[in-house]
Amino acid sequence: MPTLHVCPLSRLHDTVTATRASHVVSLMGLGAEVERPAAIAAERHLFIGVSDIVEPREGYVLPVAGHIETLLAFVRAWERESPLVLHCWAGISRSTAAAYIAACALAPDRDEAALAKVLREASPSATPNARLIALADDILGRQGRMVDAIRAIGRGAEAMEGTPFMLQLSRS
Repeated sequence: MPTLHVCPLSRLHDTVTATRASHVVSLMGLGAEVERPAAIAAERHLFIGVSDIVEPREGYVLPVAGHIETLLAFVRAWERESPLVLHCWAGISRSTAAAYIAACALAPDRDEAALAKVLREASPSATPNARLIALADDILGRQGRMVDAIRAIGRGAEAMEGTPFMLQLSRS
């Protein structure tokens, strides 16, 4: 069963090893260095240089539609035979948004609100980046349902770093 795993940068290597992941998505500020785990081939590691912001801010990279399109192309090309790990600096905002976006794209029959509740149960600290969610909602033609679902689960519990968690693409 295909799974998505989310973690902070500090747990990337441990998470890849523990899950035997074949693919990694890094969502980090432009210029950040991420040491690719040895088990991950270069072509199976996507780096998206984007800041964790929701409106323009000097010196930061605002998420745009191109970031979402790149993410969607990568996750759709993933064979789903081994897990995919998504991470950002803290494992709370960009990576949780990307995991939710990937789940919505790869399991289009899943209800957005139900999937958001599964996300909240899996990660009490998850606070998906609202701009990433809104961009994906538009690109995936979800008519605001993704935005509403994430808004409904609210801001996650305060944390300096998220605890690694898993999302299944199919209902268990």
